Amino acid sequence: MRPHGTIAQLEARRRKAVALLAEGDTVTAVAKQVGASHSSVLRWRDAVVAKGEAGLLAKPASGRPSRLSARQHQQLLKILGRGARRSGFATELWTCARVAQVIQMRFGVAYHSDYVGTLLHKLGWSPQKPERRARERDEDSIATWRRETWPRLKKEARTKS
Repeated sequence: MRPHGTIAQLEARRRKAVALLAEGDTVTAVAKQVGASHSSVLRWRDAVVAKGEAGLLAKPASGRPSRLSARQHQQLLKILGRGARRSGFATELWTCARVAQVIQMRFGVAYHSDYVGTLLHKLGWSPQKPERRARERDEDSIATWRRETWPRLKKEARTKS
């Protein structure tokens, strides 16, 4: 697993570790001081021996590049922000399958609906579950009941015990 920190911070940590080794510190002490494993410090030391300072440089991130550009990500966020109804759906509920349809129609890129959840998370969206409320719900009656009936029932229960 990749450690926390920016590329520059991680590179600085590697450089510090190699500098401490050059000062004569033990591998174990250096690992403890920079917050790395023993084997990582050995790997960094060997990289400097083999390649010089270039051995400590960050390697490019692996993985397949996104099929949507950064601009398309921003456009997708705007579309999602406008709501599902504006995209032709019957309700305002965004599902992964619906977002996948929008991406396919708007950008011509097919994503599996299971991956769309990961994509949305990367864009700062999180799953939300809408509150379920009955259509027949009468807020005025509920407020009256809470204000008048409930306090009376609480008092009656207290006096009967």
